[in-house]
Amino acid sequence: MPKGKLFLIPNVLADNTAHWVISPQVQEVIAHTKIFLVENPRSARRYISSLKLGVNLEEVHMEILDKGTPPEYINRLMQPLMNGADIGVISEAGCPGIADPGALAVDYAHQKGIQVVPISGPSSMFLALMGSGFSGQSFAFHGYLPIDKKERALALKKLEAESLKERRSQIFMETPFRNNQLLEDLLAHLAPQTKLCIAKNLTAADEFIQTKTIADWKNHPVDLHKIPTVFVLQSF
Repeated sequence: MPKGKLFLIPNVLADNTAHWVISPQVQEVIAHTKIFLVENPRSARRYISSLKLGVNLEEVHMEILDKGTPPEYINRLMQPLMNGADIGVISEAGCPGIADPGALAVDYAHQKGIQVVPISGPSSMFLALMGSGFSGQSFAFHGYLPIDKKERALALKKLEAESLKERRSQIFMETPFRNNQLLEDLLAHLAPQTKLCIAKNLTAADEFIQTKTIADWKNHPVDLHKIPTVFVLQSF
């Protein structure tokens, strides 16, 4: 029996944006897939419903694949592929496999000779980099920085030094309710000439992407509380 395919299905970054950021390919794959691996079944069902594809959600089977999923469970989750059924991996936001547990499923698929089909869609880290004006030749995504203020200060200094040495764009993020605290630390610990791009509410109607030096940001404060935000810095 032929094996199924593993589809990596992007999700929206902001509410009510599917009509301009989600491609027809995504809609076609979702319409013809009955098994999904998701982080949160409730929000995944809401996402599928919002696309208005006529999918009967009672016929859709969802399993949870999140950061708490033990590696030994992956074999069970992926078994339908071995039986010839396709599986779609849906991220909570953006693209599966990028700062996302979907990578566990992809790794398994490659080990078993299963075709992996990544589908293009919105990715907050790449949109932020594109809009930053920084180097797209050398960049790194660091995910979440340490919560402890002392450790975070050291991490920021390290990112700044690496950026200067390697001419590298450094991309990172924070839990939305801690964005303002992170911004305070950025302004306190980075050099005045270091440039920082703040990209918040990407793809939304009130999308905000601006790059300024640390010195300029100190004179133009911005409120990021509870707003999905990506930060990019480059030291010169």
